[in-house]
Amino acid sequence: MKKLQNSLYITRDSAYLHKERETLLVEQTVEGQRKKLLQIPIHSVGNIFCFGNVMVSPQLMGFCGENGTQLAFYDAFGRFQARVVGKQTGNVLLRRAQFRSVDSGESHIARNIVVAKVQSSRVVLQRHLRTYGPNLDISTVVGRLRQIVAELKNQTDPERMMGFEGEAAHHYFGVFNQLISSQAGFIFGGRTRRPPKDPVNAMLSFMYSVLSKEISGALQGVGLDPQVGFLHKERPGRDSLALDLLEEFRAPIVDRLVLTLINRQQVKPNDFTTDILGGIAMKEDTRRLLLQSWQARKQEEITHPFLGEKVAVGLLPHVQAMLLAQHLRGDLAEYPPYFHR
Repeated sequence: MKKLQNSLYITRDSAYLHKERETLLVEQTVEGQRKKLLQIPIHSVGNIFCFGNVMVSPQLMGFCGENGTQLAFYDAFGRFQARVVGKQTGNVLLRRAQFRSVDSGESHIARNIVVAKVQSSRVVLQRHLRTYGPNLDISTVVGRLRQIVAELKNQTDPERMMGFEGEAAHHYFGVFNQLISSQAGFIFGGRTRRPPKDPVNAMLSFMYSVLSKEISGALQGVGLDPQVGFLHKERPGRDSLALDLLEEFRAPIVDRLVLTLINRQQVKPNDFTTDILGGIAMKEDTRRLLLQSWQARKQEEITHPFLGEKVAVGLLPHVQAMLLAQHLRGDLAEYPPYFHR
């Protein structure tokens, strides 16, 4: 099993990252003086995520590219901007199999992903009902999501699949506000993006962006092309396959993490700022808390529904990338998506 390497999140403005011998040095200029914030062995870092105004030396960029360490840049809202990509790796025969599968219009991979997403969304709602008691609105959505899963299982038309996926998301986020404790002080009026219009959306979009880049790195690690997807159409600069696999993790991983932080009142409404266009962004301390919580969540273990083995949450993207590669090679009859039980 792949070792779960450390992910390093840089959230301080004006931080400077560079390579010093075999260590990674993080510094920040404060009142004209350069202050060392962190120095660690560089080979112990699997991913580096930079948020806001962060500078990285060319030597460190080169090292990341040569050694497969993912280096990604985001703005203060958590929107992905760029990443350092090294030389192409992986089996060319696997990538050719991926392209043939996409070009042939095979629909079962996309269908399995959508079914897993809807099923996991339903389980999140069911867990809320078990914990907090009956709720007519949520129960109605749970029933409709169950119907959608049944209708999807024999579906082969990609357009109809996306229609069902869109309907399921509409119902799910329609009751999402009811999953938030009234004492927390947050109101979720519906899903908004680019920019998010409320703190809940800001946290969701931020974590979706972070996780999608980790999934992209996992796909490259097994030799797949993250830009060629089965569910999301190809678009220049978009990692469509990473977005495909992200659908499996939205509700059970990201949504539950955000809800936990809100309902435990670890984050508060005043932990966010609003720009002149109405976009909501997290303050630095809030962003740091979210990333620390995400790192802790990645260390937790779950039983994988297909493998039947204990797997760290942080390794799930790598496991799903491996399973997808095995299917494309012909070792598995179908791709088994991750779904929450």
